[in-house]
Amino acid sequence: MIDDLITLKKLEVLIAFMEVNNLARASEMLGQSAVSVHRALHSLEEGLRCQLFKRVGRNLVPLPAAYSFADYAQRALAEVGKGVRVAREESGVEANNLKIGSLYSLTLRCIPRLMVGLKSRKPDLHVDLTMGSNRELFQGLEDGRLDAIVVGINDAYESTHWLSVPLFDDQLYLAAPAHSRYEGASRIDLRELHEEKFVRLADGFVTAESFDHAFHQAGYQPDIALSVADIFSLINLVSGGLGYSLLPGRVAEFNPRVSLIELAPGYTSFQRVTLLLSKNRERDPNLLALAAECRMFKQVGFQLKS
Repeated sequence: MIDDLITLKKLEVLIAFMEVNNLARASEMLGQSAVSVHRALHSLEEGLRCQLFKRVGRNLVPLPAAYSFADYAQRALAEVGKGVRVAREESGVEANNLKIGSLYSLTLRCIPRLMVGLKSRKPDLHVDLTMGSNRELFQGLEDGRLDAIVVGINDAYESTHWLSVPLFDDQLYLAAPAHSRYEGASRIDLRELHEEKFVRLADGFVTAESFDHAFHQAGYQPDIALSVADIFSLINLVSGGLGYSLLPGRVAEFNPRVSLIELAPGYTSFQRVTLLLSKNRERDPNLLALAAECRMFKQVGFQLKS
């Protein structure tokens, strides 16, 4: 039986020390104090119940037993490392492939910038991008079909299971066809539009939730001419005069024939665009690179609506 005092971490310490044969240099390699390195080596001797080193002045001199054990320890660490890599790859972790989910509306500027930055960090990484609603993307993350998702969230998000990295906050606006009666208005009170027709995203999208919340605040149910399953079709329907809608500022550049007009206080709402990934995988190098790029995105800032 292998004594509990013999651990993989201590084997790593042994290998590092045997390579440089110096406590101070081994401690620098490992990012540990010389005292910690010395303690680990002494603990290995206790676990093996034999002497590995002799002390000559302030130095430790390896004995033949240390060289023999270090040879086996190095092979053991290599095999364990290989097993860890294989297990992670078979479970989709640390493979050369990353499956990311995103809202359609984020493909205008946000996702392209993230992908360019991610590829600069991980040139050999292959990214599979899946588009869908909040509901579909959350389900994909839950099922393990997606490694990470970038979605909009209406409320502050806290979870013991998911790690969140906020990118930016996006405001909701009235979307009106160009040259509508509301063109030029600085702000719109939704109660003034109770006789107008609207186009709405289908349930499951964060913008649909924002839409419903705004009209709840206005105190009436809008007349829905049509519900659609993607935001770009909705924008085109608004530009064609089928009805008004409520849209986030990030889509402002998509169609010049649609104007985004600020809502009056009381109806204003924000979506927080956020990266979500499993806390169990937060040390995955590919996801670490994606999270770092999202944090960089937030630091640089993102102008949504000009």
